[in-house]
Amino acid sequence: MLLVHEIYLSVQGESTHVGRPCVFVRLSACDLRCTWCDTPYAFTGGRKMSIDEVLAQVDALGCTLVELTGGEPLLQPDAIPLMQRLLAVGCDVLVETGGHLPIAGLPPGVHAIMDVKCPGSGEADKMHWPNVDALSRDHEVKFVIADRADYEYARSVITDHDLAARAGAVLLSPVHGVQRADELATWMLADHVPARLQIQAHKYIWPPETRGV
Repeated sequence: MLLVHEIYLSVQGESTHVGRPCVFVRLSACDLRCTWCDTPYAFTGGRKMSIDEVLAQVDALGCTLVELTGGEPLLQPDAIPLMQRLLAVGCDVLVETGGHLPIAGLPPGVHAIMDVKCPGSGEADKMHWPNVDALSRDHEVKFVIADRADYEYARSVITDHDLAARAGAVLLSPVHGVQRADELATWMLADHVPARLQIQAHKYIWPPETRGV
């Protein structure tokens, strides 16, 4: 069984899949409390659903790109068999994870979008660093940037761990409404950082506080 907060069809707003129609399966609960979290409503609540029930809802939405998000989806053991079942029916499967739980056990073919928490999150000390060795070109690494100190931290981690060679993409995402995207872009260009600037497209398509998008 899974504790599911919501399942909905929207446009992917982040990662290299930005702009693609995507079904989001938002699982409840998270054991991190990032200062800039934009989904605290998923910390609690939700309803218990079987894997078959989740698959039926996903199928009814008619889209084969599916993302497991949260909350923190890897907290729920049945997230793994759900991913396996989604792959088996021909879905492209993404999982958004906070970087503090192991990704080595993800099924082959799942595309992880893994955070490395910066100091501004308040959770940088929770990072599970062996995850760096589990990265492949199927995965992406994301840094959420709240200020210049976060940027410098991200730049150091990218360099020290050669993330551009390990992962399929490295993403730097400014905290919406806190860190200016043009300022972050200027820093990245000046330093020739091997990463992509990512803005949360859904927060420009719809009002930032809108749920279910």
